[in-house]
Amino acid sequence: YRLAEEGPADIRIGNVASDLGIVTGSGEVTFSLESGSDYLKIDNMTGELSTTERRIDREKLPQCQMIFDENECFLDFEVSVIGPSQSWVDLFEGRVIILDINDNTPTFPSPVLTLTVEENRPVGTLYLLPTATDRDFGRNGIERYELLQEPSVFELQVADTLDGEKQPQLIVKGALDREQRDSYELSLRVRDGGDPARSSQAILRVLITDVNDNSPRFEKSVYEADLAENSSPGTPILQLRATDLDVGVNGQIEYVFGAATESVRRLLRLDETSGWLSVLHRIDREEVNQLRFTVMARDRGQPPKTDKATVVLNIRDENDNVPTIDIRKIGRIPLRDGVASVAEDVLVDTPIALVQVSDRDQGENGVVTCTVVGDVPFQLKPASEGEGEPQNKRKYFLHTSAPLDYEAVRDYNVVIVAVDSGSPSLSSNNSLLVRVGDTNDNPPMFSQAVLEVSFPENNLPGERVATVVATDADSGKNAEITYSLEASPLSSETPSSIFSIDPDSGDVSVQAVLDREQRDTYEFQVTARDKGVPSLQGSTTVVVRVSDRNDNEPRFMQDVFTFYVKENLQPNSPVGMVTVMDFDKGRNAELSLSIQPGDHDQAAGIFSIENDTGTIFSTVSFDREQQTSYTFKVKAVDGGEPPRSATATVSLFVMDENDNAPTVTFPSNSSYTVLPPSSNMRTVVATVVATDADTGLNADLNYSIVGGNPFKLFEIDPASGVVSLVGKLAPKHYGLHRLVVQVNDSGQPPQSTTALLHVFVNESLSNATVVESQVARSLHTPLAQDIAGDPSYELSKQRLSIVIGVVAGIMTVILLILVVVMARYCRSKGKHGYEAGKKDHEDFFTPQQHDKAKKPKKDKKGKKGKQPLYSSIVTVEASKPNGQRYDSVNEKLSDSPGMGRYRSVNGGPGSPDLARHYKSSSPLPTVQLHPQSPTAGKKHQAVQDLPPANTFVGAGDNIS
Repeated sequence: YRLAEEGPADIRIGNVASDLGIVTGSGEVTFSLESGSDYLKIDNMTGELSTTERRIDREKLPQCQMIFDENECFLDFEVSVIGPSQSWVDLFEGRVIILDINDNTPTFPSPVLTLTVEENRPVGTLYLLPTATDRDFGRNGIERYELLQEPSVFELQVADTLDGEKQPQLIVKGALDREQRDSYELSLRVRDGGDPARSSQAILRVLITDVNDNSPRFEKSVYEADLAENSSPGTPILQLRATDLDVGVNGQIEYVFGAATESVRRLLRLDETSGWLSVLHRIDREEVNQLRFTVMARDRGQPPKTDKATVVLNIRDENDNVPTIDIRKIGRIPLRDGVASVAEDVLVDTPIALVQVSDRDQGENGVVTCTVVGDVPFQLKPASEGEGEPQNKRKYFLHTSAPLDYEAVRDYNVVIVAVDSGSPSLSSNNSLLVRVGDTNDNPPMFSQAVLEVSFPENNLPGERVATVVATDADSGKNAEITYSLEASPLSSETPSSIFSIDPDSGDVSVQAVLDREQRDTYEFQVTARDKGVPSLQGSTTVVVRVSDRNDNEPRFMQDVFTFYVKENLQPNSPVGMVTVMDFDKGRNAELSLSIQPGDHDQAAGIFSIENDTGTIFSTVSFDREQQTSYTFKVKAVDGGEPPRSATATVSLFVMDENDNAPTVTFPSNSSYTVLPPSSNMRTVVATVVATDADTGLNADLNYSIVGGNPFKLFEIDPASGVVSLVGKLAPKHYGLHRLVVQVNDSGQPPQSTTALLHVFVNESLSNATVVESQVARSLHTPLAQDIAGDPSYELSKQRLSIVIGVVAGIMTVILLILVVVMARYCRSKGKHGYEAGKKDHEDFFTPQQHDKAKKPKKDKKGKKGKQPLYSSIVTVEASKPNGQRYDSVNEKLSDSPGMGRYRSVNGGPGSPDLARHYKSSSPLPTVQLHPQSPTAGKKHQAVQDLPPANTFVGAGDNIS
C-alpha cells in the first residue's frame, strides 16, 4: 500500500480481506493487527486498514533517515487472520510505502555565501557555488537556483551531477579588475519543485583576488573503504591525496569536508594537512551503515582553487548486539504485562502467543536460533515457512505441547532463549507467565471413603449426628458443593426416614429416637455434587454407631455364691470369684465391686474384691478353729450417670492353712558397695530385694534399718527397699559401714528376715583386698556392735589433744628450769655452775620408747592431718578358702562366705580419695593377712557363725 505523509487520522489505506481474497461478514473470521499499531489500525470484522491519530512524518521515521530512494521509506505491519474459536490462525505481513510531500524548505548552509574570484579570469570561467539541502525527495526536492539580480560580469548556471543533484555554478561574463572593484554582493535563491513551491535565499558575496591559475587535483574522484564498527577513536581509515601544479602559497593544499552531513563531521576527523581520514567517535553500524560525503582540496592561492572527491565509507558489522525477543498476543488469548491466560481445556498444539526474535547485526552475526528451556508443556513453531524471511528477524508461534491441568500446575514460567551465530555468540532470554484457567474437571472428594460416627442412644429428634466435608480441587462455581443422602449400596433402606442432611453445610441430623439395644449401627451414603457445567459428584459411606446410655442395671449370674478355702491361707490370696454383667456398654458397663458386711459384721476388713475379675481375696490367714465360715454381700455399681447397682450373697467356708517367711535375694552378706564421699543427698546406695512365697498381706513386705547406722547417714524406703544417703559425708565417715536390714511381712503373726548391707565410703577402690578383709571381719562381729566409718578418727583427735598438752607442759617445765638456772647463775656468777641433777639438756627432748603392745598410740608429729584407720596399710592380701591368693578385685568372690562381689557407686570429681592413703610412706610395717591368721577371738564366735546365704530367720521385729 501507499500513503502520503502528514495525513489526518482515519485515512483509509486498503482492505486486507479483499486483497487476501477472504470473504467477511459472517463474523467467523476476524482480523487482528499484531504489529505496526503505532500508526495503523484494522477493523476486526471487515479487515479495513486505516491510520491512527499519530501523525506520520516521513523525515522523522528512523527507518527513513538515510533513505535516498522515494520507494524505500515504508512501514511494516502484521495481520493475523483468526478462524472460528481460534481453531486456526494465519499471519500475514504487509508494507505501507510512505510518500513524500513538500513539507520542507530548501536551505543554504549559511545565510551569507562567500566566493573568491581571481582577477583577469577569462570570460566563461565557471565557479562552483555551495549547494542547498532539502529534506524532501523527488519533485519536492531542489528544482532550480536563480540570481535575483544579475550584474553584467556574472551569470548563474545550474548543472546536473552524476549523483542526480543540481550544482549551481557562477560563470564569468565580463572582465574582472580587482583595482576597479574588489567585491560583488548577489542574491541567490533556491526553489523546490513542490506544489506550492518552497524557496529560500542567501547573499552570495564574490571577492575578487589576485590570480591563481591552477587548481588542486585528487588522485581519484571516488575513494571507497570498509571500516569495522565500534573502531576506537584515532583509527586511520584512508588518506586522500591531491596535487597542485602551482608553487608557493598557491600550491599549498589543505583538505576540508565538502558536502558532508552533521553525522559525518561528528564521527570522522579529516587532517587538513595530510588528508588522513580517521575515526573521531565510535560508529555503530546499526545506526549508520554507510557514510557518503565529499572532501574538498583547496590551495592557498588568492583566490584559492579547489577540487572535490567523493568518499564512500562502508561500515562492516561486528557481533555487538544480543538478540531481542518480543512476545506478543496472538488471536483471542489475552496477554498483558507478560502474563497470558490460557484455559486448562485448551487443545494440544494450540498457539497461545507470537514470539518475534530479531538481531540488529548482519550476516552470521544476525542469524538467530530460538528455543524454550525447562520442562514446560510448550514449544515454538515457525509462524511462516517462507524462504524470503530475513535470517535476523524470525517469528514463531508458542504452542501447547501437552495437556494443561489447573489442579496440578496453575502457573508456568516459560523462558525463551535466543542465540545468534556470531563468534563468540551472544544470547538473551525473555519469559512469559502462562496462567492456567480452571474448568470443571475434578469431582468433589471426601477425605475418607467410610466415615464412622458415634452417637448416643435415647436422643432428641433433630440432633446433629456429624458433619461431612468434601473438597473440590477446582475453583469458583466449579468448587461449590451441595450434599444429599442416598441409600447404601449394601442396604436397600432409605436413610431419609431416619436421617437428613443440610445441602450446604453437610450437617447430618437424626429424625428419630435411637435405641442401641435394638440396633447399634446405621449405614448410608452421602453424595456431594459441584455446581460446574457439567456437574461432577463424589460420595462417601457414613456408618453411625449408636453409643450406649446407662439404662440397664447390673445383674449377677447367681443370687448366692458359695466358696471353700483352706485354713492358714496366705493373706491376700483369692478365695472365690463372682460373675456379674451389664447389658450397657462402655463406662455404663464398667462395674465397681465392693464387699458389704454380713451378719454381725464378720466380713469387715477381712475380704476384698478385684474389680476387673470379680475375685475375692482374704486380708488375713484363716483359722478354722476360731471361725468356720463367713457370710457377706457383694455390691456391683456401674459407672453410668446416675449409677445403677445390684447385690449378691457370698458364703465362705474355711478349710486349711500355710506359712512362709520372707527371703532376701540381694545383697549377699559378704558383698559390699563403694560410695564416693562426694555423693549428693538422696543418692541411691543399693536396693534390698526380698521375696515372700505367700501372697496378699502375708507377702506385703516392709524394710527397716535396725542396726549399724549410728550417724543416721542412711535411710531405707519401707516399701521398695531402696537405701539412700540422707546425711552429708565427712572424713570421719570414710571406711566400712555395716547396715543391719530387717524385712518383715504383713502376715498374722508376722515373719521376718535380717540381712547385712556393707557400704565402703571412699573415692575409689585401689586395694580391694583391704575392703574384703574388713567385710570378712564384719561377719564375725556381733550385730549389736556398730561398724561405721573410721574408728581411729575420734581417737586421733584425742591423741592430738594429749600431744599438744604434753608439749605445752614440757615447754612450761623448760621455761621454769631456765628461769631457775638464770636466777642461780645471777646469784653465784663465779661459783661452780649448774649441777642440779647433772642431766644433759638433750634428755628433755629424748623420745620415749614405746611398747610394741601399745602400737596404736604411735607418735603423730610427722602427720599433717587426721589419718583414717587404714592410712598406713600399703598392701592387704586376702586368701581364698583353699589357700589361693586373689589376683584381681574383679575376680568372682561369691564362692566364699567370707567374700562377696562388690559394686561401686560413682561420686563427684571433688570427692576425697581414701584409697590414696593406702600408698602412704608410713613407718609402720606392711600388714598381711594370711589364711592362718586369726580373724577374731572366740568371744563372739557363736554369734558370728552366719549362714552362707544372706538372711537371718527370726520370728520377731528386733535383733539382739
